[in-house]
Amino acid sequence: MQEKTRIIIVGAAGRMGRTIRRLAEEEGGFVIAGLVDREESLGAVQPGMIPAAASLEALGAHAAGAVAIDFTAPEASMATARMAAAAHVPLVIGTTGFSEAQKAELRELAQKTPLFWSANMSVGVNVLMRILPELARALGPAYDMEMVEIHHGRKKDAPSGTALALGEKLAEARGWELEKVRCSGRDGIIGARPQEEIGIQALRGGDVVGVHTIYFLGPGERIEVTHEAHSRENFAGGALRAARWLAGRRAGKLYSMQDTFETAGNEQP
Repeated sequence: MQEKTRIIIVGAAGRMGRTIRRLAEEEGGFVIAGLVDREESLGAVQPGMIPAAASLEALGAHAAGAVAIDFTAPEASMATARMAAAAHVPLVIGTTGFSEAQKAELRELAQKTPLFWSANMSVGVNVLMRILPELARALGPAYDMEMVEIHHGRKKDAPSGTALALGEKLAEARGWELEKVRCSGRDGIIGARPQEEIGIQALRGGDVVGVHTIYFLGPGERIEVTHEAHSRENFAGGALRAARWLAGRRAGKLYSMQDTFETAGNEQP
């Protein structure tokens, strides 16, 4: 019988935190070792017999042997990552919107404790990141590449972290740098579309969990590849899969969902 994975949920009072907790309890392969949220939100966490605190550091010895999962906001996640590195607690991060400087710091912190970050925790999206470059290379420069992403009206960053991650894969396949070729808005008399361009447009509204559609627009035909997340359980399930995979891993690199595909059966090293 596989040993249960001990987890700490950071942002436990939030939508993702509540979903992760429910799935972990339903699946049965996890033990919730602690819950973390802001002091003013701890009352909404309803910890019962589970230790709860306002920070990973405040959990103290309860964090030993557990993997933390953080779906909060960039600054909060960075603070948690620093605490995790100091206490040598493995950490799975599902937060988006990090700056390049913050990503660089995460890579540095990953030298001290196992850290896992993906712009999207969906297994399907991460498979797309593997196959889209193949499409881009096979179709060639005659096919323009565009993307439209849709999210709920409460999402704060645009384009989404997932759209940017997918865009980076497409740009790399063509030998481009995304920030030099990305176009996230068109208005007025702008002239013909440059060949070296990737359009990424963001739509916001309603309660859309997440939809990403990539278009390959070529001579006489169009290819569309769409990923639609039906519920937050998709991301929560991916985070739990990542936590199980990360348990027992060594520090030394910033892991991602792509790394889990390289290890058949999720065996530990």
